[in-house]
Amino acid sequence: MLKIVIGGQLNKQAIEKQVKDLGRDNIEVTVKTDLNAVMDIKNNKADYYIGACETVSGGALAMAFALLGKDKCVSLASPTSIMKEEDICKQVNEGKIAFGFTAPSTKNVLNILIPALLNKE
Repeated sequence: MLKIVIGGQLNKQAIEKQVKDLGRDNIEVTVKTDLNAVMDIKNNKADYYIGACETVSGGALAMAFALLGKDKCVSLASPTSIMKEEDICKQVNEGKIAFGFTAPSTKNVLNILIPALLNKE
């Protein structure tokens, strides 16, 4: 079972609901503050971090960048674009564990990200 923690600044409850709907019995989801969510990743209490904010320039991934390192984090959407499905899958398969995106892109990003995490190569 995958363990996902939700941090970020926006839409935490909506993200939690969509992740649960997409993952069904295969994912355990917990909503936390950014710091506590990232510490769960760092201490191997969770597998993946997900967070949303307005611009992804800080609010969604700031703590993850600081504590996990930039090589473990990726912004999947900005205010002007969403990463393509094949690129999101590539990021997952290359070992990224912290994912940020903009609040308006939540539905589209999670519809790609959650299956990619469940089917990681």
